[in-house]
Amino acid sequence: VQPQASGGGLAQAGGPLRLSCATFGRTVSSYGMGWFRQAPGKERKFVAGINWEGTSTNYAHSVEGRFTISRDSAKNTVYLQMNSLKPEGTATYYCAFEVERRSFDHWGRGTQVTVSS
Repeated sequence: VQPQASGGGLAQAGGPLRLSCATFGRTVSSYGMGWFRQAPGKERKFVAGINWEGTSTNYAHSVEGRFTISRDSAKNTVYLQMNSLKPEGTATYYCAFEVERRSFDHWGRGTQVTVSS
């Protein structure tokens, strides 16, 4: 089952936006979930990751201190709270299962985030 990202839209630079990733339960053998983003004409890049226990998170340097990843096990949802958004954050955001250490798979449809300056 592929996870479903949602919550994207138009945001102003400096503002917040929260993305959600519906995981539909842990139907895939995995360690946790990750968020990635892909800007037009660029490669997809890691943004943040979390283990299923919620005890370990990691972030790309470019978002550290501004973005927070979390999970709600009861709702089978992983969130990405994005604060202090920057125009370079404009991209399609995807979530995926971490099926091996630092290896992600089962990419669902992404959600578009546009940050206006």
